[in-house]
Amino acid sequence: MPEAEAEDAVQEAYIKAWRQWPRVRAYENPEAWLRLVAYRISMNAWRKAKNRLFAHYRADRNRDYPGLSADLLALVSALRKIPEEQRRAIVLHYLADLSVAEIAAETGAPSGTVKARLARGRKALAPLVSEFSDEPPPLRRHHPAPDPVGFIRKATTHA
Repeated sequence: MPEAEAEDAVQEAYIKAWRQWPRVRAYENPEAWLRLVAYRISMNAWRKAKNRLFAHYRADRNRDYPGLSADLLALVSALRKIPEEQRRAIVLHYLADLSVAEIAAETGAPSGTVKARLARGRKALAPLVSEFSDEPPPLRRHHPAPDPVGFIRKATTHA
């Protein structure tokens, strides 16, 4: 999600919090509520954008869409194929730069569970993103596991 769209989602979440402040301030962690609302707003915006993109694609299959790199599309595709809990942990940790403790507080899961979700998510992503990698496979008998974290960083920095 481009930075401006993320800022819009956060701004809209703050507006919702302000309108509902008497109820929101009573929550144990209003910041987590705010992040959840911003996350949902951004996901709705992403779904709408994706649907518009597919509609344009169907209308004109030869048209090029600047800003959507093949790596970013591959990353989104791969993330959609792993379980939601793992996907959310991966996105919060690697893209939102939240620590394990912050993710645990936001999701209500123990730190050990968050660590397990990150490990399982990386393991699940590895075979999904390795086929999109620009790097040739190593010429060894025992291939090391693909690095999904490096692919995530590459996909999100070149977009």
